[in-house]
Formats: sequence, structure tokens, C-alpha cells
Amino acid sequence: MVSPSSATSPSEATTAGGAPGTVLITGTTSGVGLNTVKALVDRGWTVVTANRDPVRAAEAATALGIPSERLHHLRMDLGDLESVRVGVETLVSSLGFGLDALVINAAVYKPRLKEPERSPQGYELSMATNHLGHFLLIQLLLPDLQHSQHPSRRVVILGTVTANSKELGGKIPIPAPADLGDLSGFKAGFKAPIAMANGKPFKPGKAYKDSKLCNMITTQELHRRLHADTGIVFSSLYPGCVADTPLFRNTPRAFQTIFPWFQKNITGGYVSQALAGERVAQVVADPAFAASGVHWSWGNRQTKGGKQFSQELSDKASKPETAQGVWEESLKLVGLA
Repeated sequence: MVSPSSATSPSEATTAGGAPGTVLITGTTSGVGLNTVKALVDRGWTVVTANRDPVRAAEAATALGIPSERLHHLRMDLGDLESVRVGVETLVSSLGFGLDALVINAAVYKPRLKEPERSPQGYELSMATNHLGHFLLIQLLLPDLQHSQHPSRRVVILGTVTANSKELGGKIPIPAPADLGDLSGFKAGFKAPIAMANGKPFKPGKAYKDSKLCNMITTQELHRRLHADTGIVFSSLYPGCVADTPLFRNTPRAFQTIFPWFQKNITGGYVSQALAGERVAQVVADPAFAASGVHWSWGNRQTKGGKQFSQELSDKASKPETAQGVWEESLKLVGLA
């Protein structure tokens, strides 16, 4: 764990937006995660970053002008369940003060793969990283969050429009809409030759969509199971189309040029990395986002001064039977059941 030489306790900071706290954010070496770090530090929050390379995370924060005094950098590979366990053990033993919020942001997207990549546990890598590693992280950190005395304890998960068939972006048939089917792939152990939650042949773009659908399902099930008893606010969001994020670095080069132009000039859906980071920070810290079980959106077309609203989720993301199945099978796959 890379830590500042003289970290400041969150209780020593003040901010006009309300009481600051301590938040762990995954995937902060670039893009939305890095900009979320800046937006929350600007509010007075202390941020723990979780990445495969904490040195790179520290360098990225410095390059963006984020004061190091409010940062702690933790090594954690979300695609490796053992790394998640070790990272949480390191966090709890070395931080010195508890967490108040958790932001699930890290993601891998490799739509050009012909064959699935595998995690150290043998699971298809995008599902392992985007969903299973984060699912384990949430489970392990829930006791810490429950002990928090912060007035607004929150778990915030980044979703995507492409995994919500209630929105236009979620209806795109190529490679296929997000759909977990009967979870037969999960139930069969999700190891080779299985690479999809529904047990069907591997489609890399759909694997990403399915993993993000699992993220949004997890939010809904966390809310149903735990909000009333714990008071923790569980929410997800789609901050808008960040068309130039490094998430797309594994797409064809032509796509990386055309897609941002298309979103800026044709759909009007483009959102900068800085604005997306600010929106995530709002969902973490601002009183207006204190409702649990909500999927926040600002709409596909970004109007100046546009306000957040609660976006309806598809049956695939909100059906209780599906959510229960994802929860129970995920517990088994991460070794907690």
C-alpha cells in the first residue's frame, strides 16, 4: 500500500457540500475513476484508490493536480479474487480509520477477443473483474461500512446504458443485448469451456454488457437485502457517454476516432471525463442522492444544466428472482457459500 507521509484524518477536513468522509474507489489510473478522485478530494474527502498498480495510480493523481495528502493507494487486482482478499486485509490493518463509502468503477472491455481470457480462478475475465471481484469486495467491506458514523454511508456502482434494455443504447442487437438467461453458466461453475453467464458461446462484447448488468442487479439486491437494516444507501448510475474514456482502448482505432465525434455531433450524448467524475462524486457525497435503490441518469442527450433523475431499469436488471439467483451464484463463485 502506497500511503502519504502525513495523511489527514477525514474528521479534520471541512467542505461546503456537507461532512466529508473516506471512500474507496476502484479503477483510478485514468478516466472516470481518476476524475472522481479529484472531485471528491476537492470536496474534502479522503480517497483510497484500488488498482493493480498503485504507483501508476499515484502518478496519475499527481498529473491531474490532486493533493497527495488526502490519498492512499492500495494494490488490488479486481480480476483475481485472492488479490481482493489480500487487499482488504491490507486496507483494514493499515488505514487507521474506517470507510464511509465505496465506489465500484473499475472495468475491462475487450470486444475484439476471439477466445475468452481467464482470471487466476479460471473465470472469464470481464465478468471476473467487472462483477465477481467487485461483488467479493463489497461483501468483505460491508462490516466496515456498517460501523461508519458518517451521515451518508453509500455504495455506488457504475452501470451502463448498454446493459439496460429500457434505454435505446440497451436495445442494440450487436453483438447481443445483455441477458443472463437462466444463469446456467454460473450454475455449472463458470470455468472452461464456459465463458458466459447463460452458458452460451462466447461473445466478448456481450460478456462486458452481461457483467455490467450484474453490477446493476447487485445494486438492487443490496438495497432489498440490506438498506432497511443497515441504513447504507445503495445506488448505481450512468453518468453519460464518456466516449473517449480509456475503457475503449481495446476497440478498433477507427472506432476510437469516430465514436467520440458521433456522440458529440450527432447524438449529443457526449460527456467529458471530468463531468462524469463530478457526477459520480455527487452520487457519493451530495444529499440530493440519498435515496437507496435508485439508478441515476442524466439522460442520453446532455442538456446544459440538466438534472439527475431516477432511470427505470429493465426487468432483466430489476426482477427479484433474477437478482436472487445472481446473488446466490456469485456467493458460490467467490467462495462465500
